[in-house]
Amino acid sequence: MTKTGADYAWFENDFPDIAEAYCFTLVRGLSPAELMSRLEGRPEAPLKGIAAVVDAAFAQYDLEEGDRQLVAMTTAGAWTLLVEPNGYLGVTEDRVLPASAGASWVSHFVNINAVGTFLWAENQVLRLCFDPMFPEDRWGTAPDEFLDVMERIGFHLDEESPETDLSAPAAFALAEHLTGVAITPALLEDTTFTCATVQIR
Repeated sequence: MTKTGADYAWFENDFPDIAEAYCFTLVRGLSPAELMSRLEGRPEAPLKGIAAVVDAAFAQYDLEEGDRQLVAMTTAGAWTLLVEPNGYLGVTEDRVLPASAGASWVSHFVNINAVGTFLWAENQVLRLCFDPMFPEDRWGTAPDEFLDVMERIGFHLDEESPETDLSAPAAFALAEHLTGVAITPALLEDTTFTCATVQIR
């Protein structure tokens, strides 16, 4: 059964510190170490729980004056999960596409202004990209492959705006549909994440 945006409504309520600005990326075909190598990451101390990751990410941003950002990784089944508090590396095409060689890459991002991106790439090919708030405007080599799924999940593809905007949680549901990996409160709270810093400008 495909989950919907409503199934991820807990994220904003339970994790407000990261919910206002984040990027979640799932990569199949690269271990955390391999992914960090491709992103030219610098290892940092591991951290347990997303709250510690968020605190460290903002401290790192201030320390580096915005030049580098802290990212957190863990293995989730056959995938590597990369979490960026207040980051956007996972949806930056000129970084993502080279890094996705031989891999599958599914990422979604929201910033503090509610601007978002959902990106799916396979082996350096952009398959699908769109802003979850405006899913009618899609690009990539397979922009319409999951239209039925997107509607079931809760993306509004018609002209009318919904009363309740579930676009951000719907992005989590679509990522789960594409990867089979569910982001859960326990995963975020109980995981000891491998951490690194990555150059962002």
